[in-house]
Amino acid sequence: MEAVTQTKYQKLFATPLLRFKVEGAHRLNKELLAEGGRLRAQTEGVSKSNRGGWHSAGNLFENEAPCIQELKSHATQTVLSATETIGAKADMSAFDLKLFAWMNANVPGGYNAPHTHPGAHWSGVYYVAQPEVETGSSGKIEFLDPRSDLPNWRRLQAPPFSAKKAFRPEPGELILFPSYLVHWVHPNETPDERVTVAFNATFRKTRKGRKA
Repeated sequence: MEAVTQTKYQKLFATPLLRFKVEGAHRLNKELLAEGGRLRAQTEGVSKSNRGGWHSAGNLFENEAPCIQELKSHATQTVLSATETIGAKADMSAFDLKLFAWMNANVPGGYNAPHTHPGAHWSGVYYVAQPEVETGSSGKIEFLDPRSDLPNWRRLQAPPFSAKKAFRPEPGELILFPSYLVHWVHPNETPDERVTVAFNATFRKTRKGRKA
């Protein structure tokens, strides 16, 4: 009997997740925390996926504070880089990129319930403050496999078919993922706050006669 030789191994329908490190994050994070404190003194915020803690109202990237605009620039750069990385074939000059951001402060015991961000292309999270822990899942972000009907595969405990993936990014890290991906944040089990800036990025067709 002749041998069988594998000729190719492909990963079909993969979900991309990208991680970036922001240079100068220590200084930027101090400024973001100060601006966040100023905003929290002005408004109680809104209730979205957050359970406990504070969620800023409106589009944070409309705030003209230099630290907010600096982070917006980083977010734009990562979105464009990620879109190139996945091999997008569309003419990107035909689109406007719309960003909508908000700040989250998870107090002790606070967390974010499972959710998605309908209507956007990319969702991102920048980590401003992430309390250190030695064990447990405090502050981890967890993603759930969007595929269904996989119990038979999961019996094999093969990594490509795991039901979920959780990790704890560090301050100064920015993560980016497709907005359809269900995700949530584990409860903050420390006495310190976990602070992030999350955002949605959406590509929209440029209107004729209007500059992008």
